[in-house]
Amino acid sequence: MKARRVRVEVNLQELDQIIDRGRQAPLSESDGQKLKAALHAMAERLSSNRSTEKTRAVLEQPQASARTQQAQTSIESHPAGHGRHSAAAFTGAAKIAVSHATLKSGDTCPECLRGKVYQQKQPATRIRIIGRAPLEATVYEMERLRCNACGQIFTAEQPQAAGPDKYDATAVAMIALLKYGTGTPFNRLEKLQHQLGMPLPATTQWDLTEAAAQRFRPALEELIRQAAQGGVMHNDDTGMRILHLAREPGDKRTGTFTSGIVSIVGARTIALFFTGSKHAGENIAEVLKKRARELSPPIQMCDALARNVPKLAGVEVLLANCLAHGRRQIVDVAENFPEECRYVLETLRDVYHHDAIAREQSLSPEERLHFHQKHSGPLMKALHDWMESQFRERKTEPNSGLGKAISYLLNHWAKLTLFLEHPGVPIDNNIVERSLKKAILNRKNALFYKSLNGAAVGDLFMSLIHTCELNERNPFDYLTELQRHAEELKRSPSEWMPWNYRETLARLATLAAA
Repeated sequence: MKARRVRVEVNLQELDQIIDRGRQAPLSESDGQKLKAALHAMAERLSSNRSTEKTRAVLEQPQASARTQQAQTSIESHPAGHGRHSAAAFTGAAKIAVSHATLKSGDTCPECLRGKVYQQKQPATRIRIIGRAPLEATVYEMERLRCNACGQIFTAEQPQAAGPDKYDATAVAMIALLKYGTGTPFNRLEKLQHQLGMPLPATTQWDLTEAAAQRFRPALEELIRQAAQGGVMHNDDTGMRILHLAREPGDKRTGTFTSGIVSIVGARTIALFFTGSKHAGENIAEVLKKRARELSPPIQMCDALARNVPKLAGVEVLLANCLAHGRRQIVDVAENFPEECRYVLETLRDVYHHDAIAREQSLSPEERLHFHQKHSGPLMKALHDWMESQFRERKTEPNSGLGKAISYLLNHWAKLTLFLEHPGVPIDNNIVERSLKKAILNRKNALFYKSLNGAAVGDLFMSLIHTCELNERNPFDYLTELQRHAEELKRSPSEWMPWNYRETLARLATLAAA
């Protein structure tokens, strides 16, 4: 077990006071020890050789000194990422400008009566968050008047805000986002809406999303076409259950899966989901059928399972395997072989550290390749020599847990280290592993799809929603606008992708105003 850190009260103000006292007189023993502990802890945290959180979770690290533990605790009392969200993070919030009650820019300062006040670039902010139902209803009560002589009834006109349809485009977008974006089952949302006094039956939710999916089909088909042109394609699958699945004649397979494909097309990232009896390799082969013939074979990143590889005549890929999967083989046996596994994990940690540096510096694919060859190449070669020596010198039994893990790495070494041979090759398949959490969350909460049609609707919405997320676009706004411009989408789907639909809307608004 990890050693529990002792918490002490040390903050920057106290350290400043210690330094100020040191200018006037020699430091006391306690002040000197406290300052030294803080400096040692900061130096350790800044060191590039520190182990990652995952490595610490796998292997017990050597005990740190009491002084280092104390200072680490004090420095980590406010971990990164755990503070409040700034006002800038609330991109979807309404913005209300509040002017000063008595002053405006250019007025004389009421404090000193000499200078003038001018507006600051950044205003003071206050955030107010209120609770509402996921879907709200408004009942319009149009007054009715009846003549007591002829019986004629006169009804007030329906206000324009009532709209032509009972369910607005925003309502359908919210239902789809809750179900396929956050894993909220239809019956759970039905219960919540009932508790809030605004009923929304699960069957109605399904009818609305199914109808919207039919209108969104051109957008999905265009996403698939563009994804096929990607330079790097990740794929994997996870199990899924479909209650009523009619299989093709002669198909003896019993499993059903959701395959995830993430394609990198220049600066854009496209996520696709396919649910059915086909494996990830079969689904990526179907996508690659739409690839332009003049393009070179894409880089395909997946784990070493044969079912992830496309087996189709005329479909060629540059196959790379996931280093994280190879690392996982070592993690699984680390408890029984701690020292040997420590060497492997720390070597891979440094390789990942180099990849993070390349990403932070926004290196081009060629620059990243040369950087890895210079810094990660020697590490991986030393690791390969070490693993071979484990068998050659009979330090590790091939049939042991560690031996099997080493054999996995050696057997797939060329594909695991392809990032050292070709520009643009990723080192792992984690991006599609994270994407598949969408399907896994839906499976966990809803348990199954009722039919293949239901699975197709889920695949469509998860593809659109997650592609928006990967490209930092608002999926709620995107789904809403697709509904409002379904006819335009049908005519020109390429103009209604998550990364350019806003420009299309602006162009339509300009044409309408002309």
